[in-house]
Amino acid sequence: MQVNIIGGGILGTMHAFEAVRRGHRVLHLEREAEARGATVRNFGLVWVSGRTRDELTATLRSRELWDDLGGRVPGVGFRPTGSLTLLRTPAEVAVAEEVAERSDATARGFTLLDAAEARALNPALRGKYVAALHCSRDAAVESRQALPAIREYLAATGRYTFLPSTEARSVADGGVRDDRGRRHDGDLVIVCAGAAHGGLVRELAGELPVRRVRLQMMQTAPLGERLTTAIADGDSMRYYPGFAGQAADELARVQPQDMVAEQHHMQLLCVQRLHGGLTIGDTHEYTEPFPFDVMQDPYGYLAGLVEELLGRALPPVERRWAGVYSQCVDPGELVCRRSPAADVHVVTGPGGRGMTLGPVVAEQTADLIGL
Repeated sequence: MQVNIIGGGILGTMHAFEAVRRGHRVLHLEREAEARGATVRNFGLVWVSGRTRDELTATLRSRELWDDLGGRVPGVGFRPTGSLTLLRTPAEVAVAEEVAERSDATARGFTLLDAAEARALNPALRGKYVAALHCSRDAAVESRQALPAIREYLAATGRYTFLPSTEARSVADGGVRDDRGRRHDGDLVIVCAGAAHGGLVRELAGELPVRRVRLQMMQTAPLGERLTTAIADGDSMRYYPGFAGQAADELARVQPQDMVAEQHHMQLLCVQRLHGGLTIGDTHEYTEPFPFDVMQDPYGYLAGLVEELLGRALPPVERRWAGVYSQCVDPGELVCRRSPAADVHVVTGPGGRGMTLGPVVAEQTADLIGL
């Protein structure tokens, strides 16, 4: 078939990859010269550790697909880094102990380590913490270079065409009309417009159970040594639903968050880029209209926290940015999928899981629509 895909972010690109892999032809439209949304404004983490039990099977499948894709397309920068959630209080350790004893702990690769064992696994962590939860299944990709690398791979098949700086204006009969008035015929259309919930998406699918979430992040100059795992702090166990339980409820009751962290709905995630710099974040803002400026307090808090865990000063911060992603608010859906016509499919709302779940969401969509 001829598949027209709207949206050049991670979901659109992975749907293109899946369609080409199954033998179809793809025309891929992106309104910007390059995808500039949450797809490139994230950690590049394939995050197994915090997913709910209902999401775990899909998440592990997605990690498997990323591993395979990394073998086919080395430019995506896939690496099985694993992660360490660094624990600084007895209440945080109690949450780690609880999840490490659950029936799905082996599937997640959970192991509770003392501080010495954590330092042996990741020698760069010479700072203050009392224990760590190791998740061997977590991984990382290079979010800023993954999509161009995948497109280059797809173009080499001869069955993929990328149309940048091209906005889709209407959809009918499997085809797309763009903002230059050109008609692109096809057999079906998949719309992956990210956080753009209005316009064509609303026209096609109506009001969807999605919201937009804003985040702030930063990246440093090269660290000068290897950070062998991604790292998180105990606040991530408040944020990720995979840690929910009695111990997490007790953590929330007995250990208030830092004032800045609470105000900005923060957790620490940190991963080293291939060039040696650290991507550090993040905040969460749920109420629109979002501010157009970035706030300094969260950056200062995150930098101080990473320095405390590393036991050393951070390199200079080279980049700061904000991003907005689309989050499905229906707890029964992995993402928001709608098919307003037999040949039109809208897929959006992976939340902060877009990079993690992109491959499996595309695989599921392809199975559901019979690609």
